Amino acid sequence: MRKKTITFCTLLFASLTVLIIPGFAQKDTSKRPSPPAKAECTLPGGKTLTVDYSSPRMKGRKIYGGLVPYGEVWRAGANEATTFVTTTDLMVGGKDVPAGSYTIFTLPTADKWTLVISKKTGEWGIPYPGEADDFARVEMKVSKLPSPVEDFTISFAKTRGGCDMRLDWETTRASIAISEKK
Repeated sequence: MRKKTITFCTLLFASLTVLIIPGFAQKDTSKRPSPPAKAECTLPGGKTLTVDYSSPRMKGRKIYGGLVPYGEVWRAGANEATTFVTTTDLMVGGKDVPAGSYTIFTLPTADKWTLVISKKTGEWGIPYPGEADDFARVEMKVSKLPSPVEDFTISFAKTRGGCDMRLDWETTRASIAISEKK
């Protein structure tokens, strides 16, 4: 009887372990203070550009020139690095960007922003991998928003030739024109 009890308990423990461990391995990113977000632009002909990022919150903090220092490369979001995936060759602010997967960062200053498109992918959002992995650096247009934006947001606005990618947070919008390469 004792052998059967020990065997039963061992099998029960093994079964529970098999069921429980995968749950620990999966990350529930929806409960993070900076939850996951996605922006997508559908270009003419059905080709797409998708940006996956994490959306930090302002929470009363000074963002640009404070939490996000001027003159330093910023990961354009939180948590994992912000991905930029295109199914077609693009023109991003006048620069050729072939179809593929990239990581994007920004270099904000008080009066101008630069979009950094990195060839390195799959990393955590910080530290910035360095200029050696940059594919391109492109100047962004910067404007003031009419009211503060609490959640960092990347979005796309349709244009005649493609989309404008917009990064909105606090009272700042940084944007860049993106179109399919002809």
